[in-house]
Amino acid sequence: MSRYFLAFFIAMQITYHAPIFAVTEYASKHEEFAKCEWNSPAGGTLQYRQYSPEVTEGEKYPLIVFLHGAGERGDDNEAQLVHDEWMGFIFGEGGRKAYAIAPQCPANGKWNNVAWGNRETHETPEEPADTLRMVREIVAEMKKTSAVDETRVYITGLSMGGYGTFEYMVRWGDEIAAAMPVCGGADNAKLKETESLRGMGIWVFHGDKDTAVPVGRSRLAVEAMKEVNPEVKYTEFLGVGHDSWTPAYHTEGLWTWLAAQRR
Repeated sequence: MSRYFLAFFIAMQITYHAPIFAVTEYASKHEEFAKCEWNSPAGGTLQYRQYSPEVTEGEKYPLIVFLHGAGERGDDNEAQLVHDEWMGFIFGEGGRKAYAIAPQCPANGKWNNVAWGNRETHETPEEPADTLRMVREIVAEMKKTSAVDETRVYITGLSMGGYGTFEYMVRWGDEIAAAMPVCGGADNAKLKETESLRGMGIWVFHGDKDTAVPVGRSRLAVEAMKEVNPEVKYTEFLGVGHDSWTPAYHTEGLWTWLAAQRR
């Protein structure tokens, strides 16, 4: 495929939206997220916040996993909730009962051990970062000990968390029903060959003026995924820089779409 044709084909898949910015709405809800710490049987510790709904006996509920960006790394178990627009799934208009976890990556860590400077793609390391491995362990534990519906596990993340979301998809895609990477980057070759992406609900977001993570990272990732999942959705925001998560998590119909995804 020629470079010209590839660029044209990718452009045809982009849905353009005017940016919609909103003031963070859910600061008063942060205290409802319990402060937790995961001590991995394989080694390592990861702090995280967990929201648990009021459970009705016999019912199961979705689990949403949120991976924060590089700016929220640390050990206070609080900073990862700064960009909380994703909580609209639970607390927004028409909010739904669901579990949620928001782990905090340590200050010197990443969700995946790849260089951020690559402008098109990267290679997935043979082993996952300890941080991402422990996120998966927490999810597995919640499936065993909480009323989590295993067919409705959703993952989303922004910037560094967008990279982590993509990697979670290629490593353990058969364990999740939907993924929403925001301004992230992926191993495009892996996306093309990951059969577990087939049938998964996938919605990718990016701003076309992003100078931190080039918008081409999402465009090329979407194009790669279409080889196994033609239904992947992509929204690109005109005139929006790195902060594409604000309009992304306020996209009309997003939460209704997410709630309908099952594995």
